[in-house]
Amino acid sequence: MLEKPPVTIIDHANGGKGRIILEHIAGPETLRENARLFVKATLEKGCSMGVHKHKGDREIYHILSGKALYTDNDKTYEMNPGDSACCENGNSHGIENIGEENLVFIGLILYDLDKKEE
Repeated sequence: MLEKPPVTIIDHANGGKGRIILEHIAGPETLRENARLFVKATLEKGCSMGVHKHKGDREIYHILSGKALYTDNDKTYEMNPGDSACCENGNSHGIENIGEENLVFIGLILYDLDKKEE
């Protein structure tokens, strides 16, 4: 059984609206040098994770439920359950709940081992 770090709540994450609730799936003991974060994230109606740049890592989002507006650099896309997106090292992204129910997604941040910044 994996260790279970506590739930984290972040207000106005990366300049976003409202709060994001992060339920950690695995912590540092499991992720080690391969990944920084592995969570089930919830954005309530009207909440968002602000646009932010990845340096030395990349992040994958996989939508479980709800409706999202995903920003990938300067473009935006609607995402629905079953959709996935990856923000590569050096790029920017953000996500907003544009639906009537909670937006729930998996977030996985993997280190770019060739370009990891210390």
